[in-house]
Amino acid sequence: MNQHLLIETQGPWAGRECASFVRDATTLAGGGHRTRLLLLQEGVLGAVPGELPELEGYLAADGELLVDRYSVAQRGLKKEQLVPEARLVDMDEIAGSVLDPVVKVVWH
Repeated sequence: MNQHLLIETQGPWAGRECASFVRDATTLAGGGHRTRLLLLQEGVLGAVPGELPELEGYLAADGELLVDRYSVAQRGLKKEQLVPEARLVDMDEIAGSVLDPVVKVVWH
């Protein structure tokens, strides 16, 4: 089984590309691949309930939602303001995945 880490930095207000990127992640997860979507920088705003409707399909396809703890804090958000499935992570965990040769990384 392939492993994918998709990193979204732009967020829902950057245009249709963010939603399209999440749909791509949904396709991978729905195809049985281990898929993690990391929301980073402005992308963390997509984890606020209702801001990125495409996340519902992604989570329903058993995708894992990671949200950068530092980016959340920089935007004055708290874990409780994010969708319940969001898991806050630190960059050391992400760096390990980015450097893992088994993981395919796509950065948007």
